[in-house]
Amino acid sequence: MKLTRTIAELRRARANVERRQSVGLVPTMGAFHDGHLSLFRTARAECDAVVVSLFVNPAQFGDHADLDRYPRDEARDLAIAQEEGIDILFAPAADELYPPGFATWVEVGDLGAEGAARPGHFRGVATICLKLFNLVQPDVAYFGQKDAQQVAVLKQMVRDLDLALRLRVAPTIRDRDGLALSSRNVYLSPEERARALALPRALGRARGAADPIAAVRAELNGLAPDYVEIVDLESAKVLAAAARIGATRLIDNVIIEGELR
Repeated sequence: MKLTRTIAELRRARANVERRQSVGLVPTMGAFHDGHLSLFRTARAECDAVVVSLFVNPAQFGDHADLDRYPRDEARDLAIAQEEGIDILFAPAADELYPPGFATWVEVGDLGAEGAARPGHFRGVATICLKLFNLVQPDVAYFGQKDAQQVAVLKQMVRDLDLALRLRVAPTIRDRDGLALSSRNVYLSPEERARALALPRALGRARGAADPIAAVRAELNGLAPDYVEIVDLESAKVLAAAARIGATRLIDNVIIEGELR
């Protein structure tokens, strides 16, 4: 595995990939769990070379306290990436991607309920992803279904800006109790985790309901959702929701029509 810290190092490593080889990119913020590993393995199976970015993107955090406490364990992440056969790992400092004077941002039009709930979040996501797409020049970029609203925003950006890559959406990976894997799950106390299970259970029970949004709200067992909405991922429609459990905000969704591609 080639570890790169700067844009220049990344470009040199990317230039060493043979032109005829396909390249997959998995953008991450680290704190790897089985959801990330599923993306790595899917990319590894489908592409000749796999690039993973490890960057906690400050531009997508509205709350500096949330940014400061976001889980980080780079040494562990590097070891996992090595074990998973990643070809290039890009782990830059913040000022490498946002140098002094940085002033160009990507604004995507319809951000849905998640965008309304987190002003500025998707501006940061779209900007960093476009920078990574430009730097890596992947054939395919891999994202998880759990971040369905993010995928919808990025698909819009890819279409509108005529980017020469495909977004691949992999299924949500869940813990044995049904909770979608997330780096933020470590914030939950045992009591909060038990309460959080109402979110995936409500979404699962609402599948096939005449009014799935109302069905989710009726099944949340006391959790107050930030929103419940249906998100169009082109090949599939997903029923998505967000809720706060204590100080932790969790998102989840289930497919209600079509299939992921």
